[in-house]
Amino acid sequence: MKQIKSFLCLALALAFAASCNQNNNTTAPNGESSSPVAGSIVYIQLDSIVSKYDMYNTLKSELEIKVQKIQNDLQARGRALENEQKDFSNKMNKGLMTQAEAEEKYRVLNNKMSDYQNLGARKEAEIQEENAVMMNKVMDAIEQYIKKYNDEKKYALILTGVFEGDPKLDITNDIIEGLNDEYVKNKKKGTQTEEAAAEESAPEAEKK
Repeated sequence: MKQIKSFLCLALALAFAASCNQNNNTTAPNGESSSPVAGSIVYIQLDSIVSKYDMYNTLKSELEIKVQKIQNDLQARGRALENEQKDFSNKMNKGLMTQAEAEEKYRVLNNKMSDYQNLGARKEAEIQEENAVMMNKVMDAIEQYIKKYNDEKKYALILTGVFEGDPKLDITNDIIEGLNDEYVKNKKKGTQTEEAAAEESAPEAEKK
């Protein structure tokens, strides 16, 4: 049971890997905002972008909820199995079962334990897969936004993974702000589309 729980914790940790980073700022030393000119070589802090991206945090929260439900279910199943094993041992010690009954019960318990372990392994794989898909969605959205962003800015290069650089060339906060604005707009469009579709499919009597 402890092994299953550790697997799930590890899987969830993958979803949080980008969430523990420091803030970046793109403010010039005199306190005024400064934007690099076209043709500049600029850079981003990708880990900060991911951790502050509303899309990532929304999907991460949904994954957290799912992991918690899985953990609760596995813990409940594990406790029930432990109780059944204790009951079996107690009856054996008191001589309340025949040899044939004990052998059959032992076989049943072994099968249940095997099923429980297999379930834990399947859920672990499921969470890992969902985490991978989540990160792919987030990274694809970031990549597409940056391409569109640079169509307007015309920077010569946008670097990532820069250890140290001129803060005036750090466009991280600008990317975060733009990504989150776009995410909010897309969510509103999606909601409006769903509402329109629901209204269109509603019975005529309801429309009246």
